[in-house]
Amino acid sequence: MTPVIATEGLSKRFPRVTALDRLSLDIGPGVTGLVGSNGAGKSTMIKILLGLSPATEGRAAVLGLDVSNSGAAIRERVGYMPEHDCLPPDVSATEFVVHMARMSGLPPAAARERTADTLRHVGLYEERYRPIGGYSTGMKQRVKLAQALVHDPRLVLLDEPTNGLDPVGRDEMLGLIRRVHTDFGISVLVTSHLLGELERTCDHVVVIDGGRLLRSSSTSDFTQMTTTLAIEVTDSDTHPDGTAAVRDALAAAGVTLLSASEPGLPGAGHILLVEAAGEQTHDVVRDTVAGLGLGLVRMEQRRHHIAEVFREQKEGVPA
Repeated sequence: MTPVIATEGLSKRFPRVTALDRLSLDIGPGVTGLVGSNGAGKSTMIKILLGLSPATEGRAAVLGLDVSNSGAAIRERVGYMPEHDCLPPDVSATEFVVHMARMSGLPPAAARERTADTLRHVGLYEERYRPIGGYSTGMKQRVKLAQALVHDPRLVLLDEPTNGLDPVGRDEMLGLIRRVHTDFGISVLVTSHLLGELERTCDHVVVIDGGRLLRSSSTSDFTQMTTTLAIEVTDSDTHPDGTAAVRDALAAAGVTLLSASEPGLPGAGHILLVEAAGEQTHDVVRDTVAGLGLGLVRMEQRRHHIAEVFREQKEGVPA
């Protein structure tokens, strides 16, 4: 696939800090997460990709256009949702998004039509005539997303779109981001320092730290199966602590126990973690639970979390 974003040896140096350090990567269509702690270089990279800040060295292209000499053309084809609050409080969402659509080159009638459709998509249609100053943080984030989408871009760059949102608001925003690609075919680059968000939303994840590339791979590669087997059982009159009974029986059968520290369902004690040494471990667990007369709530192989891989990659990078 032709990459929507490509960088080669991209660096950005300031007098006291190096924001990007010889960054080379290709980002294809779909939803891609750019993850890194605050100060990792995420926002700097976006500004370079939009042609708003020159790189110190190296090259970058967006939708096949060179960022060093095609900034205006890139911005015509790309939507951008900034991290910080930048909305005028005394105008309505409709006025603001129409204005941004006109700035992107849409004629007046098309700008109004696209604005209505986009505000409906982000869930602000009923509130579209209220001044933005009276909006909640979640509503303001939706306005920022709407203005990034209103001119029907081929790619959107979303900088920390869930900042300041509560868990429900984050889930709703992540759902909207996913739909940007699935419903409209627009590719998305979304930055975040919250690894779990990207795990649920993105097809591909790029991890950077201190401006350097730690890893770039599909989300499925990050979250591949581990050799850890999670077991949860019910208690019974015979075994009031079913988890303890299973743990002791599995230890006696030679199964390697890892931990039992995770809470399970009410009445099911804790989740027991064991080392899965092939399919035979599943058989031993099944027979052990049945032999004790307990109910098996779940037996599943765990997946890696991006947070674990990020930590391992970061620890492996030389100082």
